This record gives sequence, structure tokens and C-alpha cells, in this order.
Amino acid sequence: MGKRVLVTGLGTFWGARVAKALEADPGVDVIVGLDTREPLLELERTEYVKSDENYSILSRIVEATQVDTIVHTFLVVDSTQMRGRTMHEINVIGTMNLFAAATDSSVRTVVVKSSSYVYGCEPSDPVWFTEETPRQKPPKHRVERSLTEVESYVRDFAVDNPHVAVAMLRFSNVLGPELSTPLSRMLELPVVPHVFGFDPRFQFVHEDDVVRAVLFVLDHELAGVFNVAGDGLLPWSEVAGICGKRTVPLPPIGQGLVTAALARLGVDIPPEIVDLLKYGRGLDNGRLKRAGFDYTHTSAGAVQAFIESLRLKRTVGPKAEYQYEREVEDFFRRSPAVVRRPR
Repeated sequence: MGKRVLVTGLGTFWGARVAKALEADPGVDVIVGLDTREPLLELERTEYVKSDENYSILSRIVEATQVDTIVHTFLVVDSTQMRGRTMHEINVIGTMNLFAAATDSSVRTVVVKSSSYVYGCEPSDPVWFTEETPRQKPPKHRVERSLTEVESYVRDFAVDNPHVAVAMLRFSNVLGPELSTPLSRMLELPVVPHVFGFDPRFQFVHEDDVVRAVLFVLDHELAGVFNVAGDGLLPWSEVAGICGKRTVPLPPIGQGLVTAALARLGVDIPPEIVDLLKYGRGLDNGRLKRAGFDYTHTSAGAVQAFIESLRLKRTVGPKAEYQYEREVEDFFRRSPAVVRRPR
């Protein structure tokens, strides 16, 4: 009997891609996806269930489907997407409901997609954060606070339910041809912002390695906390150089006024990214590699792949990209008006 998997955040970038990858696994029998909106990828075996933002229906879904595995991708790590209260509802309340549903049920495996934001960003930080390295100071930004609170629920659930393999993946800065983040949007600008007097070191992970890491942890039934980041640290000036861009300084003081002005121009640099532009952050990725995971891209390779894909898009020119919609696909598959041609 194969796995029965529930994926949260099916309508998000990561939820849809994880579900798509799970569909290719013959060892997975059932895939159920929850979200407030339908997925934007075409999924064949995944069943979509509409939910509210805090997943109040989750317990009923788990009980009805008897899933044994939950992949929790529905955590907001980009604070430019929504207000703090909505982020708290999704991240904290949604995770509370998830673990309430997973208690005393058929669930035996839980994987949570978290972020390196939980480590914070301070001038006294070590060069490399291991999974056990504590924050230097309490979280000061809303995304850090919500993710820190989420991780406390993850730890408590793991302690109270030793029969469940709970894995938490802390991803570094993600780059890829399809994903849009505050950092990727900055690297797409004609000139790349930096904080005057600082040239911090950055670490990246390619979007393909994010999905591969989730599947690897599931396949090997790993438990615990794992950093996920490509090898190597790059100065921000070198990151801009790989992208063929020069940098333009933000003033060391009065940055709030400057970033507010940039936001009105469509360039939103949240405060946690401003901190990163000062001090950088490095993750020790040895634990997952020792478990057998092999990255397809280094940090530099992820930047190179990102800018090459961006240049290719600009060379080919803009095109209308079809967004998957269930009703449209059902029409093509079932409507008698569609002429069926022999292959």
C-alpha cells in the first residue's frame, strides 16, 4: 500500500510543484491538496479541496482520507505579499490547526517547509548557522516572529508525538526561473540596490533543489531540522556581478523613507531584506548532505541559472503564458464540441 499524502498550500508556487512531483512517484497512491484557491499547474492525480486561510476544515479532511503523510508548504515567507494579521492567520493559526488534525490520527510523517529567517540577521551572527545555533536576539520583524512561533509548535508536536516522523526544512534564499521573491526582483532591476558601507555574503538554493529536498526527506522518512542551501557564500557585489549589474547604494540611515519611496515605484524591499543586505547569512548544509542529499546547484550556480533564464526570456520576448484552470481543461477533455484528431 502506497503513501497517502496531504499537501497544504496547493494553490501556491511550492504546493503545486510538490504535488506535481508526488504524482510522478508510483509509491504514492493518494494526493489531496488544500488551499483557498485552485492550483495554477495541471495536476492529474491530485484532488483539490477548498479551505479557508487557517485550515479549519483540516481535521475533517485528515479523518476522512486517512492520510499518513502531511507536507506543509503553506507558510508565507515573503512579507510583501500581505498584512501582518493575515500572515499570522496563515502561518500560526493554520499550523496550529494542522497539528491538531495530525494528533491521534493516521498521520505518521509531517514535513514543514520553513525558512532561514528564523535565525535572524545580526552583526554578531556566526559565519555559518547550524540547525542548533540560536538566534542572537529576539525576532523583530513580523515574518520572523510568525515563523519562530510556527517552529515552536513543530517542536512541541514532535515531542508529544514520538511515533510521527517530523521534519522541518529551513530554506535559504531561493532563486529560480519561475519564482518571484524580493531578492529576485531586486536582481532584475537595471541596477541592484545595496546598503552603503556593506557587502554581505549571501547563500542561495535553486528552486529545483527545494522540491527535491522535500521529496528526499519524504522518501527517506527523515526526522529533525535540516538547513537547505547551496554550497558557498557570495558577496552581494559578486551576486550583482554574475547578473551583469552594477550596484547603487541605499543610505545607511533613513532607509525606511528610501524603501518606502522604492515601494511606490514597484520595488518593495521589506525590513528583513534590508537586514540581510547589511549582514548576510550562511547556513551549514552538512546535515542533509550527510543523509545522502545531493544538490544540483551551488549558490553561484543558482544565481547563474537564474540570470540565464531571465536573459533567455528577454531575448525570446514576452509571451502570453497560459495559467492552468480546471474548467478549461475539463472542456478540452470532455466537450463533444472538441474535434478529436488521430495521433
